[in-house]
Amino acid sequence: MRTFDLAPLYRSAIGFDRLASLLEQRAESQPSYPPYNVELLSEDKYRIVMALAGFSRDEVEIVAERDTLHVTGRKQKDATERTYLHRGIAARDFEQRFQLANHVKVTTASFDNGMLTIDLVREVPEALKPRKIAIADAHVGHANGTADNVQQIEQRQAA
Repeated sequence: MRTFDLAPLYRSAIGFDRLASLLEQRAESQPSYPPYNVELLSEDKYRIVMALAGFSRDEVEIVAERDTLHVTGRKQKDATERTYLHRGIAARDFEQRFQLANHVKVTTASFDNGMLTIDLVREVPEALKPRKIAIADAHVGHANGTADNVQQIEQRQAA
């Protein structure tokens, strides 16, 4: 098992202790069932694809709660007695958790041919996006000049 020294992060980055603890948790427990892919579709769009052989749509539950996405599978008990010579399809209960970054939302989920597809998008609110502030001339009155510049910038952004 790999170990990472996060001391340099603690020395130079303030407020990132939560990130460091997430990294430590993920390094400790890496569930391998069910198999899944995480795809980057574009700058702010993601897709999780999980292979759920033997599961039906009714046996899978997806819950998005704050910054965590929970995918749970509860297999219905089969009343038929079976004798397996080889059992390669696990079809056992599972719970998979994905830590979501700020402003990442689930947009759609579909289940087709044993493949669960979950699409996500990062939607940063306008108020949190960077905005450019114009610098006023020194000879223009500060109160009126600054307000006019901010109004001009906001009008340009709206257009």
